[in-house]
Amino acid sequence: MKLVEMKLYKVPPRWLFLKLVTDTGIEGWGEPIVEGRADTVATAVEEFWLYLKGKDPMRIEDLWQYMYRSGFYRGGPETMSAIAGIDQALWDIKGKYYNAPVYDLLGGACRDKIRVYRWIGGDRPDDVAITAKEAVSQGYNAIKMNGTEEMHYIDSFRKIENVCMRVQAIRDAVGNKLDIAVDFHGRVHKTMAKVLARELDSFHLMFIEEPVLSQNNEALREIARATTTPVATGERMFSRWEFKNLLQDGYVDIIQPDLSHAGGISECKKIAAMAEAYDVAVAPHCPLGPVALGACLALDSCTPNVFIQEQSLGIHYNKGGDLLDYLVDTSVYQYKDSFIELIDKPGLGVEVNEEKLKEASMNCPTWKNPVWRNYDGTIAEW
Repeated sequence: MKLVEMKLYKVPPRWLFLKLVTDTGIEGWGEPIVEGRADTVATAVEEFWLYLKGKDPMRIEDLWQYMYRSGFYRGGPETMSAIAGIDQALWDIKGKYYNAPVYDLLGGACRDKIRVYRWIGGDRPDDVAITAKEAVSQGYNAIKMNGTEEMHYIDSFRKIENVCMRVQAIRDAVGNKLDIAVDFHGRVHKTMAKVLARELDSFHLMFIEEPVLSQNNEALREIARATTTPVATGERMFSRWEFKNLLQDGYVDIIQPDLSHAGGISECKKIAAMAEAYDVAVAPHCPLGPVALGACLALDSCTPNVFIQEQSLGIHYNKGGDLLDYLVDTSVYQYKDSFIELIDKPGLGVEVNEEKLKEASMNCPTWKNPVWRNYDGTIAEW
């Protein structure tokens, strides 16, 4: 069997779909994307395709090693995201060839269902109490929200109080019916992150996410000492070599590799196994599309230290397209009581509606993340 065709579709809201086709007619789908850098990642995929064309798609590890090691300069978000989407598509092909779910090829299921959470609020979160009530009515028992707007290196305690007021509003609205995660989104610098983490302790959160940027992971030591809340990070880390030091340092409780950024299913399975050896939980990052979620669920199904899965249905980023819009069969993503059953279809178990992709890719705008400024005009972290 050989790879003979590759197609890319950039579509709203901010996604990039990849289709690989074999000479036997089997198709595999992946999502190679860095949000805001879709065209750059597409170029990287096209460069890899020059080598991949004509190769045996069953040799996933060998192809992965070539893509990673063949360049003198390696790693980084764009390259690893290109590898990730290709890896997803290769596993999709392999599962379809053997008429088996991908998780069966990775050792088989270790669970019966997977817990998911819902996003509430937006970039500058408001009306969180109302959307928390909606989440409960939809059957969710876990939510995540952005904690803050822009925050300077040292900023007013009023901004800390505002975060606490939003969390308290959720507790007042729904009591303890929801486990709450608060995403610092890398917007908070070390000193203010320590203050915010300490003040949130009394709410007994499910976790705090990305309290500082991954470039500043050394600050997690001080932050972990300031709080008893589980600390999560990892969405902007791209290989096992980056997670290695994070795990060795021992100040993180949950890692969040993104299967469309961190080398795909192959690499994230290895990262999760490393985390298990350090008694660290996994909650894969996935504010993306249906193929990326299918890859995550394949990993979750056979990875015992995964405890919850992010998913993007209704997330504030999804303007012009949502999780189910590009699927033939939307029933694969049905949540009940904040859980999803394992997908027992071949490959990733996701049937993409290519005609809708073709239509949506016509004159698709390029999504860019907002650029914020602090009160003094300096660039803020978004």
